[in-house]
Amino acid sequence: MATALVLEEKGKLSLRDFPVPLDLGPQDVRVAIRTVGVCGSDVHYYTHGKIGHFVVREPMILGHEAAGVVTEIGAGVTGLSVGDRVCMEPGVPNPTSRASKLGIYNVDPAVTFWATPPVHGCLTPEVVHPAAFTYKLPKNVSFAEGAMVEPFAIGMQSALRARIQPGDIGVVTGAGPIGMMTALAALAGGCAKVYVADLAQPKLDIIGKYDGIETINITEQPTAQAIAEATDGWGADVVFECSGSAPAIFDIASLARPGGAVVLVGMPVDPVPVDIVALQAKELRVETVFRYANIYDRAIALIGAGKVDLKPLISATLPFADSIAAFDRAVEARNTDVKIQIEMPVA
Repeated sequence: MATALVLEEKGKLSLRDFPVPLDLGPQDVRVAIRTVGVCGSDVHYYTHGKIGHFVVREPMILGHEAAGVVTEIGAGVTGLSVGDRVCMEPGVPNPTSRASKLGIYNVDPAVTFWATPPVHGCLTPEVVHPAAFTYKLPKNVSFAEGAMVEPFAIGMQSALRARIQPGDIGVVTGAGPIGMMTALAALAGGCAKVYVADLAQPKLDIIGKYDGIETINITEQPTAQAIAEATDGWGADVVFECSGSAPAIFDIASLARPGGAVVLVGMPVDPVPVDIVALQAKELRVETVFRYANIYDRAIALIGAGKVDLKPLISATLPFADSIAAFDRAVEARNTDVKIQIEMPVA
């Protein structure tokens, strides 16, 4: 039994001893957790007790963005050794499912995902995880960056779904962590420039420091007007909707050029209206994103090669003992902070 950050029920967190089975199978590794990122979904479970049909019905350990050190390997594990610095893909599918065989294991109905009820997360000193979903970090990639691979993988998935062509102009609506990750992935994927639109100026200031990023404060100028001016009325080649906002989704066709692509990344809390005719009139290709598949190795490679720098997106790092304060800050500073991380004690 070890101390963990436990969501007892909606609005109530505690740091307490919590029993979690940690039996090591032949294809598993045991990992001492070093750094965990606080995700918007973790915060949403804390504040609302549910996301869609995933409802917290009993105490659950939070956290799914993690990096750490391998402390033990199963008898059948190859490619990983004790002492390796790693990050973990938090979703584990059924390898025999039809989705897995098609390479789209992220939409496997049987997938188990850390900190998604009833599956426990990783805000605890150690975890046991399949070696197949555990990835070695390059020497120049820190634990903090390793814990950022998970959200960056969503941005990578979004960029791949967009089928970016070199020199494309991109637009991201929503400057939350996923919107920023998507913008950086779109640049790495070949976009010449990416416009990021939001109403929170502090977050726009952060993402606007990157070369190739232009920001739009929607309280000062409508996104459609800004994009029209920037593209001589033609529109963007690829548009990523990362806010989950109903008005943004309804107006998304106005941002894209004829024959362009729209990628729906943000997840609305409730059903939202979509202007189908506006999409049809431009023959826009519409793609959707749910987590990621077969992305982690690419994401790590980009970070290790210095093609993507995620460090400026880390707003604060708090010790494990202050985990509850970290979550409260994530709630209160959502318009100014990007990513809060929690650092685990070293045994």
